[in-house]
Order: sequence, then structure tokens, then C-alpha cells
Amino acid sequence: MTVYRYLFTGALLILVWKVLSLALSSTMLPSPEAALMAFAEAITTVEFWRHFLVSGYRVTCAMALAWILAFPAGLVLGFHRKTDTLLSPFVFLTYPIPKIVFLPIFLVIFGLGDFSKIFMIALIIGYQILVTTRDSVLGLDREYIDSFKSLGGTVVQTLQHVVVPAALPQAFTSLRIGTGTGIAVLFFVESVATAQGLGFFIMDSWGRFDNNLMFVGIIGMSLLGVCLYEIVNCLERHLCAWKFLKTARIDERPGHHGL
Repeated sequence: MTVYRYLFTGALLILVWKVLSLALSSTMLPSPEAALMAFAEAITTVEFWRHFLVSGYRVTCAMALAWILAFPAGLVLGFHRKTDTLLSPFVFLTYPIPKIVFLPIFLVIFGLGDFSKIFMIALIIGYQILVTTRDSVLGLDREYIDSFKSLGGTVVQTLQHVVVPAALPQAFTSLRIGTGTGIAVLFFVESVATAQGLGFFIMDSWGRFDNNLMFVGIIGMSLLGVCLYEIVNCLERHLCAWKFLKTARIDERPGHHGL
């Protein structure tokens, strides 16, 4: 069903694109046929895949780094009240700051290589995961934790069997939303001080007034975002299987036909 939904949405977007290309000058917005033909030609070249793989590497590493650092930190803040009291003011004071403004500083500190770009994306996504995970744990009914501890559960077992399962679904939602944010930040960081990646590919094509090739990069970046989104979905289905089993049972009830 997911494939059919994507095909339907893609067809609808192409239809809207076609209408807009007819309404506007073709020099401003190329037709979908021209852009898709250019994309079909581009995917046969080494250059396109080099840029695509570099972008994929950067954003995937950034999302993994954000999860590895932010999810455990969110668990600690939500579970340990004293730590939360000490550190949460710092988190919420720095959360509204647009992290992208620190890119020049990261480029000076970490250099012009991949790490400065990966760290920039990870920082922005990580804050979302951190805050969401913390709030999920804080919203957990303490009776579940107290009941588990009364049965002899240790702190580690409580985290493993109560706290983590309660926080995972919301954390994955944050990570899924973060794929869109990550792609947007990826475009920005790849348009500055780099000669590789789809962001550079798009801006370089724009600078040469090659609109068809520019849309090749836009389509490539969109597909990269879709792939990451579905990877997160697959991870959530594997690690939060109980959530989808519950949904399946509801859909299978007599007289329930879903949406």
C-alpha cells in the first residue's frame, strides 16, 4: 500500500507541476517531462551518484549520531529528576537558538570536511530527539515504574522494560520528523564551502542557469528524504512491534474497516 500511496502522490505532484510550468515561463520552471528526462539521463552518470552517495553518507551519519547522543540523554533527563533539574534549564535556554548560525564556527573548528557538516545536522536533529524523549519519560505514569521496582526490578531493568519502550515511539516520531529537517539543513551546509553533495549540485546548476539539471538535484534530494523516512519507519516497526500489533488488532475487529 505504501508504494501505491507514493505513486499516487507522485502523479499528483507531477500534475500540479505541469499546470504551474504551463502558467509560468519555461525558463523559470521547466516542464516535468524535461526534468524527468534529465533525471533519467543523470542517474546513468557517475557524477550524479557521487553527489547522491556523499549526501546520503552525511545525513545518515548525522541522524545516527543524533540518535546515539540524544536518545540516552533524554532518557537520563526524564528518569533522573535531579539531573533534569540541573540540566534542563540549559537545554531549554539553548533550544530556541537557530543552530545553523554556528556553521561558520564549526567550519573553523572542525575544518571544511564532512564532520563539520555532519555535526551541524546532528546538533539540530539531536535537540528534537532529546526534548521529545525527555518529555515522553516525564509523561510516563510513575505507578508503572514503582510497580516494576516493587517486583524486584533494578534500575537497569526498569529502564530496559518500562522506560525505553514507553519513550521509543515518540522518539522515533521525532526522528522521522527530523528526516525532513535533516535534508533541509543538508542542502544549506552543502551549499557552503564544499564541492560535493546534492546541495552543491543544485546550487552549481542554478549558477549555470541549467534549470533541468537543478531539478535533477532537487528530485534526487527528495528521493533521499523518502528513503530515510522509510528506513526510520522500518526501524520503528521492528523495535516498536507492539505498537503496530495493537493497530492491526483494531483494524481486524468485525465491522471495522479502517480509513
